[in-house]
Amino acid sequence: MNPTTLLKASHVVGFDGEDHVIHRDGCVVYAGDTIVHVGAAYDGPVDEVIDAGEAVVGPGFVDLDALSDIDHAILDTWHAASDGLAWSLDYATTRRAAVFPPEDTLFMREYALTQLIRNGITTAMPIAAETHSAWAESYEEFAGIAEIAGRLGLRMYLGPSYRSGVPVLTGTGRDVHWEPALGEKGLADAVRFARDVDGAYNGRLRGALLPARIETLTLDLLRATARAAGELDCLVRLHCMQGLTELRLLREWYGKHPLDVLEEVGLLGPRLLIPHALYTGTPDAPFDGSPDRLAEIAGIVHCPLTMLRYGDALRDVDRYREAGITVALGTDSFPPDMIRNMDTGNNLAKLLTGRLDAGSAAAYYRAATLGGARALGRDDLGRLAPGAKADLVVVGLSGPRTGPIDDPIRTLLMNCSGADVATVVIDGRVVMRDGVIPGVDEAGFRARAQDYFERMKAAYSVRDHRRRPAEELFPPSFRQVSDRS
Repeated sequence: MNPTTLLKASHVVGFDGEDHVIHRDGCVVYAGDTIVHVGAAYDGPVDEVIDAGEAVVGPGFVDLDALSDIDHAILDTWHAASDGLAWSLDYATTRRAAVFPPEDTLFMREYALTQLIRNGITTAMPIAAETHSAWAESYEEFAGIAEIAGRLGLRMYLGPSYRSGVPVLTGTGRDVHWEPALGEKGLADAVRFARDVDGAYNGRLRGALLPARIETLTLDLLRATARAAGELDCLVRLHCMQGLTELRLLREWYGKHPLDVLEEVGLLGPRLLIPHALYTGTPDAPFDGSPDRLAEIAGIVHCPLTMLRYGDALRDVDRYREAGITVALGTDSFPPDMIRNMDTGNNLAKLLTGRLDAGSAAAYYRAATLGGARALGRDDLGRLAPGAKADLVVVGLSGPRTGPIDDPIRTLLMNCSGADVATVVIDGRVVMRDGVIPGVDEAGFRARAQDYFERMKAAYSVRDHRRRPAEELFPPSFRQVSDRS
């Protein structure tokens, strides 16, 4: 007999079959890994009662561009020109090994995955920069990540990244250095990994194909990816329509827009997820194209906070939804704060359209829950309803910084952050209670992460085309002085 838990709070976000609804002073009851009741008082027997008090209890957030490292936006989103952070052509042709040994890389992954839990993310599809890799991610690395995710209790769609080329900085600007054989090996390893991991840990881990950016894959590798996804019956996530350099290169190489390339290689269909999807037009008019063809794919992964940090944005998120496009969310940044991410998107929508009702709080909350579940083809995630998976997040509203509560969803976005996430349940298992993740040495993780980060910064100098030291690449905001005698 599965133990039954009742979790009650001042606001419970249920699901009525069509949309979220708010139950005042409600509860959610789950037995084992499945929800059995959502709503008012529950009269059946329970084994445990968790009283969250003044809080929002909702479905766990679905993050389909979930940062699984502590890289680079903190370093490269404030440069007038971030050319020092790209691989130089010399480094690309002479590199020998990854910057970090496997044990350090896996520590970084575990540290990042605990951050997902701390921010209420229960289902994640990881993303990491390949900057410090020998080329891209490996089967062995992801076997370690699968073990970490299984131990922590996360629900994840996993696969090592792969690519045929790497963006490099040359004497004439940005280009791509090609080594197609490495891309072919990467896809073979990704297919093997997907077959090996799919369904592990009570079904929480699923295989997926997660190649790198479209401009770093040959047409042959894109076609092979489409064939492999059909054979595996799995999702493909491919970053594209995210930068002017990408648009320019594809136009120069093939005379085509990214969507035309995707159609040609057989990827433009219901298995495809596209993070960002900003540039629907040409290099000269990047936002002028229609997004309608994106309705053919599983969904776009909208990452408003990260794109804003890079000075860019999806111009009208409501237009995408009205075109029948599934909009999911990704944090794609450290920390992976989905609440700040939703609030940023809500505010950007107002700014870019001039309408206060654009990109509503409700729409962004749906994208972080129902939208992500729909993109994954899962009607048992992203909602609190009988029969759904017991993936829940408790966000406290009683802290002194929260202030008065208006509508709980608008208050959540405008007055809260990931720091207010108190308790997280995945598959009926409490993976974080009152901000504590069992078995995690928080102070030890913090110290080791700082050491990793300092070494990561220093390693950029080796790849820099001008070999500048870290203190020149990453100057402080203000001159730093020491007052120690």
